[in-house]
Amino acid sequence: MNNIVLITGATSGIGKACAEKFAAAKNDLIITGRRKERLEELKKALEETYGIKVLTCCFDVQNKEAVFTTIGNLPTEWKKISILINNAGLALGRDNFEDADMDDWDTMIDTNVKGLMWVSRAVLPYMIDKHKGHIINIGSIAGKQAYEKGNGYNASKFAVDALSKAMRIDLLKHNIKVTCIHPGAVETEFSIVRFKGDKDKADATYKGITPLTGADIADIIFYCSSLPAHVCINDLVVTPTQQADAHYFFRNP
Repeated sequence: MNNIVLITGATSGIGKACAEKFAAAKNDLIITGRRKERLEELKKALEETYGIKVLTCCFDVQNKEAVFTTIGNLPTEWKKISILINNAGLALGRDNFEDADMDDWDTMIDTNVKGLMWVSRAVLPYMIDKHKGHIINIGSIAGKQAYEKGNGYNASKFAVDALSKAMRIDLLKHNIKVTCIHPGAVETEFSIVRFKGDKDKADATYKGITPLTGADIADIIFYCSSLPAHVCINDLVVTPTQQADAHYFFRNP
């Protein structure tokens, strides 16, 4: 088989763009997500277009048992995972701390933090066995700077930043790279999910700017994964040109 890349949250946005980018480079893929129909559609399209092999795994990263059972029982030929892209994640709500929905907090922590931890732990034995691998975590500029009404999402992405640093230290002895990519404004389904289907609020997020796309982030992830064995990009913040940080945008009239 070719190199094997496991991508979580592969059915839309950055995850789907990564699947397309790595498939175009002739990597075989394990794609995961909660929407079985979308996974199967993507598998069919990638295999037909690029002539690679794709394995679909339908589970929610919040479900610890499903994560370990599914990844632990991969067919032998699929266990030689070279790259793990921990992309599954979401934001829910944009409210003051005292008004925020605590169920939203639970979902963000369980997905963005614990889900990343479960998947990484499940995949690691295969990388440790090979004494090499690359884990790429998708953080956020919200994990670098807190902002108004970001509370639970900020907390989850600050945790991803800290986890990436800790993983990098602990996995040095296993020759495993750890990269964390922190995007700014990326136009995907992200804001629709955050605002629970309110398209007007979602569109306002990108009003007056040219945001990043999922493909932009996929290109950066691919570059980071393609460097020589002795080179690792540890931490990378990327924004649209019209965004300086988590707070400052220059919006066209």
